[in-house]
Amino acid sequence: MNLRDLKYILAVAETRHFGRAADRCFVSQPTLSGQIKKLEDELGVVIFERTNRSVEITAVGQSILAHARLAVEQADAIDQIARAHQDPLAGPLRIGAIPTLSPYLMPLVLVPLKRAYPKLRLVLSEEITESLVGRLHRHEIDAALLATTPEDADLEAQPLFDEPFWLAHPSNHPLYEKDEIEASDLESIDLLLLADGHCLAAQVMQICHLDERPTRGEMADLRAASLETLLQLVGAGFGCTLVPALTIRGGWMTDSGIIARPLTLLPQAFRRISLVYRRSFPRRAALDAFAQVVRDHLPNTVRRIAAS
Repeated sequence: MNLRDLKYILAVAETRHFGRAADRCFVSQPTLSGQIKKLEDELGVVIFERTNRSVEITAVGQSILAHARLAVEQADAIDQIARAHQDPLAGPLRIGAIPTLSPYLMPLVLVPLKRAYPKLRLVLSEEITESLVGRLHRHEIDAALLATTPEDADLEAQPLFDEPFWLAHPSNHPLYEKDEIEASDLESIDLLLLADGHCLAAQVMQICHLDERPTRGEMADLRAASLETLLQLVGAGFGCTLVPALTIRGGWMTDSGIIARPLTLLPQAFRRISLVYRRSFPRRAALDAFAQVVRDHLPNTVRRIAAS
């Protein structure tokens, strides 16, 4: 038994597919299948029940996988500690970011980060909050840029900036005639929201004082999977939405049929972006360096939070 075999069975457990697991592990499917069969023979138990249509984990397999995950995580921690002792600002830094932030923030910091720390290699992934928190716990990423701070004793958050929300409405909307947007205006608009799972949807509902999604009217079934799709719906005249300030720099602002308005009368309309990581993560210097580069290259549409 070795770490490679443990990584193989973890990959199969997460993908429930030998082919996809082999691709993830950069080996051929026969190689992966053969090694797992050898491991099962060595242990004298069956970890996976295989059929032509599915891969199921046996009861004993569930127990083995729990220990395998811990073993791989501890081996990764040993590697991280050794790397940190050599040079915490060298090597890969695996950062996750939510989809409503990553496309707008990362282009601002990638080049400055490379220039300031040429030995640091940023590995970026983009997923919703729940997935990123799970990957943090599984040691698959080192930190995550989130707009909600998980209540988790194993995780720590470093606030980076507060990002105000802007109202995006069609250019022919009645609100175009108003000089300032008030709270009552938000309560009466046809509000478009992202699909469930995006923290942005819940934050927008809170600002607009909605206890639940609209269940009536034409807008009730319109749930975009991305912010770009949501803005296309606004430009087509289907309704209005709230967008984070960093998106104002996007290309959709030009000839899109959308008007973006700051919510100056609603100072509470913002989300706080934090860098969330495991308390046990050994390369804190790398995280602090990344966080400071982010702070140093933010536009004036957001409010940066100084490092504590």
